[in-house]
Amino acid sequence: MTTQEAISALRKKHQLTQQQFADKLFVTRQAVSRWETGETTPGPDTLKLISKTFDVSINTLMGSPRRLICQCCGMPLDDDSISREPDGSFNEDYCKWCYTDGRFIYHSLDELVDFLVHHIPFGDKPIDEAKQFLTSQLSNLDYWRKEKAPQ
Repeated sequence: MTTQEAISALRKKHQLTQQQFADKLFVTRQAVSRWETGETTPGPDTLKLISKTFDVSINTLMGSPRRLICQCCGMPLDDDSISREPDGSFNEDYCKWCYTDGRFIYHSLDELVDFLVHHIPFGDKPIDEAKQFLTSQLSNLDYWRKEKAPQ
């Protein structure tokens, strides 16, 4: 999906005319029309306003060009699972289960792995093998690489 398709779909989902959509964003109807035809794209501040007003991530507004995954647990992210900052804005780096109310839930990789190993089916794998697998995969995510970085 392109940005123009995402904006048009969002407006139609909320059953708004271009004028009503424009009024909510303090722009002209012509601006909305140009976004929807692909002639122009909203600027960063307008994208933030659309995101906040209609409760949709900027990644979604941009047509989902990035495949988002939580940089703590590796879970794929969509608008329902993306974490939020205390002001309500989206934090597209983490899921709402790893980062809530401006705070990280897991403070060590071992803590997260201990939780996951009991909540993800690993078939016949022994727990130690499952823990080793999770540790090797998760340690490549940004949150855990930052933890290892020299201070």
